[in-house]
Amino acid sequence: MAGLSWKERESDDTLDETIGLVRASGEPLPPLEDVEAFGALFDRFADARVVLLGEATHGTSEFYRARAAITRRLVERHGFCIVAVEADWPDAARIDAYVRHRPVPDGDDAAFQRFPAWMWRNEDVADFVNWLRDHNREKPEEARAEFRGLDVYSLNGSIQAVLDYLDKVDPEAAGEARGRYGCLSPWQSDPARYGRAVLTGQKKPCDQALLKQLQDLLGKRLDYFEADGGEMFFDAVQNAKIVRAAEHYYRIMYEGATESWNLRDRHMFDTLQSLLDRREPGAKAVVWAHNSHIGNAAATAMGWQGEFNIGELCRTAFRDEAVLIGFGTDRGTVAAASDWDDPMEIKDIRPARSDSHERVFRDAGLGRFLTEWRGSGRLALRKALSRPRLERAIGVIYRPDTELYSHYFEAVLADQFDAFVWFDETRAVTPLTEAHGEGMPETYPFGL
Repeated sequence: MAGLSWKERESDDTLDETIGLVRASGEPLPPLEDVEAFGALFDRFADARVVLLGEATHGTSEFYRARAAITRRLVERHGFCIVAVEADWPDAARIDAYVRHRPVPDGDDAAFQRFPAWMWRNEDVADFVNWLRDHNREKPEEARAEFRGLDVYSLNGSIQAVLDYLDKVDPEAAGEARGRYGCLSPWQSDPARYGRAVLTGQKKPCDQALLKQLQDLLGKRLDYFEADGGEMFFDAVQNAKIVRAAEHYYRIMYEGATESWNLRDRHMFDTLQSLLDRREPGAKAVVWAHNSHIGNAAATAMGWQGEFNIGELCRTAFRDEAVLIGFGTDRGTVAAASDWDDPMEIKDIRPARSDSHERVFRDAGLGRFLTEWRGSGRLALRKALSRPRLERAIGVIYRPDTELYSHYFEAVLADQFDAFVWFDETRAVTPLTEAHGEGMPETYPFGL
């Protein structure tokens, strides 16, 4: 499959047949304002252990609102108890404390303040978070749904979280931890410099000290469990794992994109697995992440060059109990930056290329719809979507002038996802302002 190329001309008859099959199988979706009706169309996926919900950009309101509607349905009606997102663990921990009516962790009084803040500090996420808090209000603590971060970038925040925990339960161990984490101190504000220093021989790696810290924390689990009942200990262990993974990530990022990508997605999968394992047997989770993370990488150019992702790992681990749902759009606006750490802009999304999967869904002419190709009754559709075509991916950076090279990759959609949610036209997310926090409880995680 990898040997085929999107540059090979697809006949008009073949393309028309594919568009016709998508049109015939597409199920129109209700307006997003009708949250209950929208979510109800996804009941078919409720038997899964893990439902992974994607996005074609990190800054599109419809994707967030659709995932929120689907997740609400799965949590309310089908017992899903974990919402795991492509976000930093310590920031998500503040959201989790808020939605589960638990004490807010020490630290800054607002979550997700660093670039790209709009990815999680936006109106659509805030609406979902407030709904989840209300949903949990009358439930016993052990039955409340969690909101968790899966990512690996929170080196500073995770170090501080481990130290804050040990200061409470074991001040002597906190002193030892400060010594070990001191290995990273000169680089904490810019971890990429640490990776360069190790690569050029100016610095010895800190990995053994960080491993020893994690081992010591795990070695005292019985004492620490007795001190706090396990919730805070679990958080501290996860943060210690993140510190170790982040050190490794920044140390290998100069060796090639494949190694660092795989480390990051392996960490996200391991975190998801840990969250599931600590709940009751059969616990079920919803994952929110970019299409490039939740679609099966083995069916894309990423996989053909040696990368895997959380979607592929879930497919391997859970088989048919993992459902991978991609999202796409043709045009509209998106919140994105022109470069890393640049200001957020509202940018126009160019209409999809004629040699892309997006073109097929646009030309189906249904506007807003769900297409599923699981099951023996959809073999013709599955075959039609098994031709490699280009697929667009917009992250927190969008460069329309170099869109083909910056934002398109080759993929076999039928193997990448189990279903696809399509919106012809979409709009950018709206970042939160100070006014959104007015009148909220002191525990409101986004702050003022």
